[in-house]
Amino acid sequence: MHSPASVVVPVRAFEGAKSRLSAVLSPAERAALAERLLRRLVAVARGAEGVTEVIVVSADAAVLAVAAQTGARPLPQQTRGLNPALDEARLAATGARVLILPGDLPAVSGADIAAVLAAGDAAGSPSVVAVPDRHRRGTNALLLDPPTAIDPAFGGDSRTGHAWLATSADVHYVELAGLPGLDLDVDTPDDLVLAQAIAPEAVHVR
Repeated sequence: MHSPASVVVPVRAFEGAKSRLSAVLSPAERAALAERLLRRLVAVARGAEGVTEVIVVSADAAVLAVAAQTGARPLPQQTRGLNPALDEARLAATGARVLILPGDLPAVSGADIAAVLAAGDAAGSPSVVAVPDRHRRGTNALLLDPPTAIDPAFGGDSRTGHAWLATSADVHYVELAGLPGLDLDVDTPDDLVLAQAIAPEAVHVR
C-alpha cells in the first residue's frame, strides 16, 4: 500500500505559455493547450492510487481558478521562479511525500503515477525517484520522500542535478525508465507532433 503522496504541479500562466510552439500555434491556441493539459493532468492525478491531494502552484489567477474547478488545491505563489514555487508547495503539502509533475504531460496515466509511487515504496525513506524526459536530460517526475529529501533543481540538465543532489545527501536514488506516459512533455513542435500521434485528445485545441 502506498504511503500518502501530494502531487505538486507548477504552472506559470496560460497567457504566453508554450512560446516555443509559436511557429505552429497561435497565442490563443497555446493558452488553450496549456489549460487542456493541466485539466487532464489534475484529473489523472486525483484518480491515482496513493494520491491524497493535488496542489497547483502558480502566481496566475486564471491557473488557480482552473485548479479549483478541477478539484486541485490552488496555491498562490509568493516567490518568483520554478524551484522557489516548488519549495512553497512542499511546505504546504500534507502528504508524507511529494510527487512533482510538470503540467504538460499529454499521455500520463494513473498507472504511471502508481509506478513511481511503488518505486518509492520499494526504495524506502529517505529516497528520491526521478523519471527523465525522452531526451534524458530533463525530469518529468520527481518523487521526494520525505518532501525535504532534496531541493528540486529543475531547469537545464535536471536529470543529472537531481541524481547528484540525492547522492550528495546520502539519499537513496532511483531512476525509472519505460513509463511512456511520463516520457513526453510538450515544449517543441516535435513534441507536439508526437503528442498528436499518441494522445490526440489531450492536445486538440482547434
